[in-house]
Amino acid sequence: MARSLKKGPYVDERLLKKVLDKKPGDRTPIKTWSRSCTITPEMVGFIFNVHNGRDFISVSASEDMVGHKLGEFAPTRKFFRHGGQIAKEEALKAAQAAAVKPAEEGKK
Repeated sequence: MARSLKKGPYVDERLLKKVLDKKPGDRTPIKTWSRSCTITPEMVGFIFNVHNGRDFISVSASEDMVGHKLGEFAPTRKFFRHGGQIAKEEALKAAQAAAVKPAEEGKK
């Protein structure tokens, strides 16, 4: 659910203070746990280390990101692959095909 227009976007005051205290060309990252903070035009050009629950993901704020949340650019889940019997069979076929290919190249 979106935030009320009457309230305006949520911006963490401590994070905004850190941004305003830095010089515009400063490339040192700003460490934050505030994933729900909205990216404002003042934040463009700075690097943020956003916590994803385990470690910090480096996010460089650009013009296109204004209005989005910091947490959108630091995923919390890591996709491995889809499982199941069919996926195992396909992986086995791919491994066998890869093993046969180098053997054929050696014969040429």
